[in-house]
Amino acid sequence: MTAGNGQAPTVNFTDERLGNGLRLIMSPDPLAPVAAVNLWYNVGSRHEVPGQTGLAHLFEHMMFQGSRNVGKAEHFRLVSGAGGTLNGTTWVDRTNYFETVPSHHLELILWLEADRMGGLLDALGQETLDNQRDVVKNEKRQSYDNRPYGSSSEKLQAAVFPKGHPYHHSTIGSMEDLDAASLEDVRAFFRTYYAPNNAVLSIVGDFEPDVARGWVEKHFGSIPANPNIPAPPDGSLPPLMGAEVRQTVPDRVPMSRLYIGYRSPPLGTPEFDALSMATVVLAQGKGSRLYGDLVRGKELAQDVGIGAGLLQGLQHFHRAADRDFLDPLGAGRHGGDEGHVRAPRRRHLGERAAHLAAGEIADIAHGIDGFPGAARADDDAETVEGPAAREHRFDDGDDPPGGGQAAHARLARGQAPARRFHDDRAPRP
Repeated sequence: MTAGNGQAPTVNFTDERLGNGLRLIMSPDPLAPVAAVNLWYNVGSRHEVPGQTGLAHLFEHMMFQGSRNVGKAEHFRLVSGAGGTLNGTTWVDRTNYFETVPSHHLELILWLEADRMGGLLDALGQETLDNQRDVVKNEKRQSYDNRPYGSSSEKLQAAVFPKGHPYHHSTIGSMEDLDAASLEDVRAFFRTYYAPNNAVLSIVGDFEPDVARGWVEKHFGSIPANPNIPAPPDGSLPPLMGAEVRQTVPDRVPMSRLYIGYRSPPLGTPEFDALSMATVVLAQGKGSRLYGDLVRGKELAQDVGIGAGLLQGLQHFHRAADRDFLDPLGAGRHGGDEGHVRAPRRRHLGERAAHLAAGEIADIAHGIDGFPGAARADDDAETVEGPAAREHRFDDGDDPPGGGQAAHARLARGQAPARRFHDDRAPRP
């Protein structure tokens, strides 16, 4: 990967498929004697059916509990013993597993990943399911149920996306569905989605492509494809919610917090890029418009943030404020955001566009920041967005139609937000 002088990063890579459909992306770079492997499966919480929420995330845990030729927790031991690092993550659209090791251990990682793709069910029994189910339920208690503001993402997501939409529920799932999951439910989920023709394998770092390709063919090539992978559920929605949705959530929190969510354009579109630029102007950094007005100026909030999220169509604001200021803070949003984005556009948004774009490029480079990030970026573009979006991701040569004006127009049209207060007015024990 190369980048400099404010130019977009350039990542050179090959893109091919095995006979069983596994997509292989390789980007050799001899900068350091390490190699990163990132394996993305095209399955996330949006693929779950009603009554089986949480299965995609449950498998993130199950995949480290042994497979046909690897004992329980041995995946961790082997990678750590080789001087490497590893982890996995789950999101609404995908699940990924990644390792970084000294280059001479690359074949070990490919063998480990292939063994669990092709042989996890040989080691998956009721005891493992019960154990990891309890681990996930405890994670839900710690990260969502018993954590200050922990339910914010679940409630905001459910308000922005209606019941029945694949993004309506969170990746962690519900306690009831986790308890109800049978061993056969879990095995069927794996057989459906953990197939080579539903995965993207990226290898980045110091390796010989021909040698690595041979190892991939050797270890993954015999794993059968699944010709019956179901199409993902329809996630199309009108751009506007149609009406404002409000929720007040009494909770034991140190300070009330206001969240505002909008439906936004899909990731990878010019409209999303324009919206991302608008978020920079509005509320990224202490010199932003909303921070200057609501925190420094009116002193209604202690902090303000805004982001165009990677969830396909959710943008959110969050503002922390004393409870007495929640009503004027909410009212300030209705009268303020359009003016905040219009003012800089009319004065000097055009002048800042190049500067902001350079900042975005720096963020991309920082996010890639070495071989693990480059492997994640390649898989992200392929699994979630597809080839066209991948090309757009690393090429800022053409200006999105409308630029900042498109972002202003979208905000000015007033997409109805989902709003929620985390309120500390509830009696304390």
